[in-house]
Amino acid sequence: MNDIAHKKSRLQFITYQWGSLSIARQVEEAARGGCGWIQLRLKDAPENQWLETLEQVKPLCHRYGTFLIINDHVEMAMKVGADGVHLGRHDMCPAKARELLGGRSIIGATANTAEEVLEAYEKGADYVGVGPFRHTETKKRLASVLQMEGYRHIAGELKKRHIDLPVVAIGGIQSGDVAGLMRTGIHGIAVSSAAAQAPDPGQWIQQTLHQINKEVRHAQVIR
Repeated sequence: MNDIAHKKSRLQFITYQWGSLSIARQVEEAARGGCGWIQLRLKDAPENQWLETLEQVKPLCHRYGTFLIINDHVEMAMKVGADGVHLGRHDMCPAKARELLGGRSIIGATANTAEEVLEAYEKGADYVGVGPFRHTETKKRLASVLQMEGYRHIAGELKKRHIDLPVVAIGGIQSGDVAGLMRTGIHGIAVSSAAAQAPDPGQWIQQTLHQINKEVRHAQVIR
């Protein structure tokens, strides 16, 4: 990832299918709050629903200068010219996705353990979404819950090997978790329902981004 993508990937918003807000409204609220990274997730949706949603979402991302990442569907990312794709643990290999999408596309992978994070790195992933932090209803096949100690361990393993791979925590994260998670040494966080179901999603995103940036500045001072 380039420097701009690296910075914007610290807070990732994943669209939430079961809320009262439309996907397009969620994206606009997240972008309005300063989120520079949208992952469009439409689990089990047919192609026509993907295309209809992208007709609404892609112009919003362009207007706000927001990266648009497609969940799972490499072919859809190619078709609509998205910025990249995020692959689940049982989806396409990152190396194969890279072959299809090219060197400039962002390839994200999913992991639950330090071993899986290292495997994703070896296969060329640009970042890894690691979770779940706690139990979440948005995932059908839930891996082992990590909690703070799990992220601390993974960040430590990467540091020990001098590997600079952005690790993004995901899974049931609330605003009160942000500071603690960032202090484990990870790169950032991904949120979905907590932001989409907030009374003011844009404000929720803005406040969360402020927390993340505060912890990043604090960590830089310590170094």
